[in-house]
Amino acid sequence: MSELEAPAGQSESVGTVIVAVCVNLGIAVAKAVGGIISGSSAMLSEAAHSVADTVTEVMLLVSLKAGEKPADAAHPLGYSGARYVWALLAAVATFVGGGVFAVYDGIHTLTHGEEPGDPTVSYIVLAVAFVLEASSLRVAWRQVRGEADRHRVGMKRYVRWTPDTAVKAVFLEDSAALVGLTLAAGGLLGGQLTGSGVYDGAASILIGLLLVWVAWALGRSNAELLIGRSLPPALREEVRAELLAVPHVMEVIDLVTLVQGPDEVLIAAKADFRDVVSAADVERSCEEAERRLRARFPSVRRVFIDPTPPAEEG
Repeated sequence: MSELEAPAGQSESVGTVIVAVCVNLGIAVAKAVGGIISGSSAMLSEAAHSVADTVTEVMLLVSLKAGEKPADAAHPLGYSGARYVWALLAAVATFVGGGVFAVYDGIHTLTHGEEPGDPTVSYIVLAVAFVLEASSLRVAWRQVRGEADRHRVGMKRYVRWTPDTAVKAVFLEDSAALVGLTLAAGGLLGGQLTGSGVYDGAASILIGLLLVWVAWALGRSNAELLIGRSLPPALREEVRAELLAVPHVMEVIDLVTLVQGPDEVLIAAKADFRDVVSAADVERSCEEAERRLRARFPSVRRVFIDPTPPAEEG
């Protein structure tokens, strides 16, 4: 995807996360009640799933707020990186709070058995939860689909590379929630038909593994951005071409691009200018380069150009 394109706006991301928080909080309580009544480990795992989702989405809201702080003397490049710290913690919460608990509960059910109760309430809860989760996913899907279309890339590529990890988290967690609900229903049905807790325990383990995968995917994305991720090669070449189109620029000797946030990209370059031009011409060219880059790529926030002679051969 093109990190150089400005996103639709943080307010849309905040709205997407708030919808997910409200949905998951209510669903977590309903799943827990259904799990206790039915004695289903898969239902209790789904309750843990929703609790983990709620906690992570609250962290995502904190991350969005933390990233809003303007640059100051202590942090001259701003606080955009703070959102990735909180988002990484949210991924850890998903892993520990949801995945590990679900796998443990499933293994416990397989090794110790369970006393099945009336699954009727659980089926009702799962059906309602499916509708609510689908509604939340629809909000996230519309935002992701709109951004992907605007950048003229596929949804899969957009989700993989977007620096807006808050929306990515909601999209993946809601998608995983629908799969988890289907697994839980399958576990309940299998236990009801056979009287065996194996199906319920296996469903719980699969739900846990699903959550571990989501946590890994989100953790990897946030870690990449915290470490410092460059623009994709194709976009770097577009930036290089734009710099070479600036009057008096002969060569771009070195180019560094850094994604600092969902709508923040830093560009630093060493450029060789014509020897015959004046210092004033070099200054005007640097200003022209920054103007061109900001106009073409709205997410570019900082541009640093260092006039540098080419390295002598031999």
